[in-house]
Amino acid sequence: MGKIGLFDIERHFAFYGAYHSNPVNILIHMLFVWPILFTSLVLLYFTPPFFDCPFKCRLGLVPNLGLLFTLICALFYVCLDKKAGSLAAMLCLACWVSGSLLAKHLGFSLAWKSSEIGLLRGHLPVEIDLGLNGIRVKDEVVLAAQLFCWTGQFIGHGVFEKRAPALLDNLVQAVLMAPFFVLLEALRSFFGYEPYPGFHASVKAKVNAEIKEWKDAKAKKTS
Repeated sequence: MGKIGLFDIERHFAFYGAYHSNPVNILIHMLFVWPILFTSLVLLYFTPPFFDCPFKCRLGLVPNLGLLFTLICALFYVCLDKKAGSLAAMLCLACWVSGSLLAKHLGFSLAWKSSEIGLLRGHLPVEIDLGLNGIRVKDEVVLAAQLFCWTGQFIGHGVFEKRAPALLDNLVQAVLMAPFFVLLEALRSFFGYEPYPGFHASVKAKVNAEIKEWKDAKAKKTS
């Protein structure tokens, strides 16, 4: 039985699903959404901490915007669906911990800035120190990954879905739902999971109705 209000999983899933009904676009989002979340948490590692933590210097886990966003997502997903939401919450926490450790290792300058590339003239989203004749390749790491993933998603919408991304209509809902949507899609595709019996049939009907409404409105504008 579905919930109502803020934690109505059918409503949230149908909203996001209406913008992601093409199989290729869904696959693209499965590949890129979680890396976007991970790299976003790497960038948020460099935001100021809310309070001093005695363990932050040693472990690299800072109570800042990254942790706050992680907790919001984790709690939201658990409230939407306990089983899949708990899995999503653990993945979010894993992304925050691993992202924080990576950010601490890379440092601010490597994560954000680009500098000269030694003997190579291309752009590589990594740092390579070969230790040979002083060859050093240094370029944007996290921002390059973000650019690559976002470009892939926009291609998915423009070429395959042929509809603008959901974030242009509701940024907050789209950002919050994206990781959970692709996780539920993966669980459904590989394991036949649904939060409760009839969930996917109900959501599919709502998605089809929303797409039809969007197409009708688009046809009226062009006529």
